[in-house]
Amino acid sequence: MKFENVLNDIDGFGRFQIMIIVISFIGRFTLPCHFMLNNFIAAVPSHHCNINSLDDGSIFSNLSHAERLVVSIPAQDDGTLSSCQMFTKPEYHLLLNSSNTSHLITVPCQNGWDYDNSTFRSTLTSQWDLVCDRRGKNKATATIFFVGVMFGAMSFGSLSDRFGRRIMLLVSYVSGMLFAVASAFSSSYVMFAVLRFFTGFCITGIVIVSAVLSVEWVDVEHRKLVGVVDSLSWTFGNTAFAAIAYLVTDWRWLIVSVTSPLIVAIITWRWMPESARWLIANGKLEQAKMYLEKCAKMNRRKGLTNTLKSETLATIVVREKTNRTYSYLDLIRTPKMRKLSVSTGLVWFCVATAFYGISFNITGFGLNIYLTQFTYALIELPAKIAVYYLLDKIGRRRTEVGSLLLTGICLGINVLVPKEMSVARTVVAVFGKAFSSASFATLVLYSSELYPTVVRQNGMGYNSFMARLGVSVAPLIVLLDDVWKELPQLVLCSLALLGAMAARTLAETRNRCLPETIEDIEQNW
Repeated sequence: MKFENVLNDIDGFGRFQIMIIVISFIGRFTLPCHFMLNNFIAAVPSHHCNINSLDDGSIFSNLSHAERLVVSIPAQDDGTLSSCQMFTKPEYHLLLNSSNTSHLITVPCQNGWDYDNSTFRSTLTSQWDLVCDRRGKNKATATIFFVGVMFGAMSFGSLSDRFGRRIMLLVSYVSGMLFAVASAFSSSYVMFAVLRFFTGFCITGIVIVSAVLSVEWVDVEHRKLVGVVDSLSWTFGNTAFAAIAYLVTDWRWLIVSVTSPLIVAIITWRWMPESARWLIANGKLEQAKMYLEKCAKMNRRKGLTNTLKSETLATIVVREKTNRTYSYLDLIRTPKMRKLSVSTGLVWFCVATAFYGISFNITGFGLNIYLTQFTYALIELPAKIAVYYLLDKIGRRRTEVGSLLLTGICLGINVLVPKEMSVARTVVAVFGKAFSSASFATLVLYSSELYPTVVRQNGMGYNSFMARLGVSVAPLIVLLDDVWKELPQLVLCSLALLGAMAARTLAETRNRCLPETIEDIEQNW
């Protein structure tokens, strides 16, 4: 007997499953906000050297602010003032002739920086002067967060396969909220970096646990709907985040604002059921029976005494060894599992790197940062609606391969489009974001269908680890623009195409029952 037969009897997509989706949606809202948070809390406002130390008396004091800047800070080739250099003394002759400053002696900023606070009241950049030779520390905050996410994915994947989906979801809610709020009150850069690492570590459990829990409770026909709705929670969060960031311009309060929905998630957790598949796979038949009866009652299915007997449920998962604990090693013990793990890991790495490489570059096209963030988020909606129809029309594999190819093409086009055409470059980037979003939405569902129940959470934890490895690399790829302006786009394009090739090696899962054991993979897939 298969678990899908039980779901058909108790209704594989009724009010019980809708409740799970809604509760998951609430908890997942904060995730896209935290993942994109660095775009705003680490934004770099316009800045120049603090020139108060050059005040040498009445002449300097009588100058207007604009004139003080002219005599104190060298101009760059494009006419803008340097952000990192200043003169050793006021050069008053520049008020009459500022055409040639190459012979004048300049030094790095000696007394800190002055920042333009018209857009952001405060950021990490202005808080700890993360500019010029400290620019790398600014980008490192995103990398540190995603390194935490990377290790958290592995940890929560293993722990939820061992202790259950439900309890680990609560642990992720509570610990993620506590570390996030604590990071908002950091008194130093090092303290903030450490707390952001642990925020990423804890908060990632929400996405990998809730995604698997939702998929394990629905029937074959509605798995794609659940996958797309879960993915739409990211779209909703990203869209709302643009408005929140526009209204809350202080980095500390912005962190608190986007973390606050976790309070609602913790309250609603009490109604979240444990995965009956996981309970059955781990021999907890009475608990599984209890949740299945709740599902049948809420879905108004009665008279299922024979279906929900413990003896009947025991035949759903036949394990090779009783009381065996599965681990990450089981992902590579057997040939087909090993091939599956290598292929999905590579695809997740490439998809995440391309997706976040595009997402982190919202200031790279010269347009408004809030408008770009909103557009990037909004374009995900039609992309994911298209995914909903394509998953059954052409299958999971073709959807994944096609969306990655189109992402690579968009990134390649932007290598060729001149930098001066900022609007055209943004339009192409928006389409690239749409296709990369479609590939991500497909991949989460696709991967959860490929792995068997006994190691599904381990598999998703490993894949999330690979994705976060890619995300950790993405901010560093953006820094390659110091070498060549278009190099980041070229690297991301290559990774998207590599991911498409890896996705071609995966099996199709359309209209197929979820595998329960590793033997199902080795014998039937």
